[in-house]
Amino acid sequence: AASRKVIVDAGFGPDYKVPGLPHRTGHGIGMDGHEWTNFVRGNKTPIQPGMCFSDEPTIVIYGEFGIRLEDCLFIDKDGPKFFTKQSESIEAPF
Repeated sequence: AASRKVIVDAGFGPDYKVPGLPHRTGHGIGMDGHEWTNFVRGNKTPIQPGMCFSDEPTIVIYGEFGIRLEDCLFIDKDGPKFFTKQSESIEAPF
């Protein structure tokens, strides 16, 4: 809910007004690429150590373009750990 609020408050994305847009904020990852849980409105699943999931919020300017960036991470006792190295800045993405 927090990531979607930032996107919608900035004027990006039609929220859930257009069927299929925007995409869920994330989903579980395990033996299959898409597993329970789905991070969608109303889901109250607490994020806990041992969970692996994607973080993939979508920004859409309806009728113009959309973008979704996806990171995969797991939660350990110290917090989130990303499977991929995060970029230092938007100017140095790799």
